[in-house]
Amino acid sequence: MGIIKKLKIMKTTTKDTSASKTKSKPAKSATKPATKTSSDGTVKAKSSAAEGLRALFVDSLKDIYWAEKALTKALPKMAKNATSENLITAINDHLAVTQGQVTRLEKVFSLIGEKATAKKCDAMEGLIKEGESIMEETELGPVRDAGIIAASQKIEHYEIATYGTLAAFATTLGEDDAVLLLERTLAEEKEADTLLTEAAYNTINFDANHTNDQE
Repeated sequence: MGIIKKLKIMKTTTKDTSASKTKSKPAKSATKPATKTSSDGTVKAKSSAAEGLRALFVDSLKDIYWAEKALTKALPKMAKNATSENLITAINDHLAVTQGQVTRLEKVFSLIGEKATAKKCDAMEGLIKEGESIMEETELGPVRDAGIIAASQKIEHYEIATYGTLAAFATTLGEDDAVLLLERTLAEEKEADTLLTEAAYNTINFDANHTNDQE
């Protein structure tokens, strides 16, 4: 084979290798854009930002509406992973209550002349994921039961804070009928939190601690 022909083959091989390397470069992963902040530290508002208390109230309603609907899907999984009969009963009872709260929120939307629309709640999504993580990191039994209670109470505390704020907003806006419905849900969330605390301190936490002693 002639020298010139050999050189041509080498050039062709080099080009193919370079092209292969170029094609094999992994695409840059899409990252969530950071919050836009001014030089003085002030967060820049989105174009869809609420301009008044009513708009903020409606936006918050959409947020908790999504959260409650997501919770109706998460609670059955928690019940299936619990072993304490008291805890299973408490979770299933709260599932029925939560379904009623979804319906009640729809009534609130109707009362204020808004369409019932869900807006993704990042807080609830995070709390539900944390609950799933706790179940993955604990063995089935008292220890997982204790973890489920911990995750559930974090959810309840978030809901208590949310409904308390919504009731305050509705009061300021003069939405008295909506206030009554929101305060009813607030009372239910506080009751659920109390029941979970009683379940934890009556048996579950102590059983979980005893399990630890046996290991």
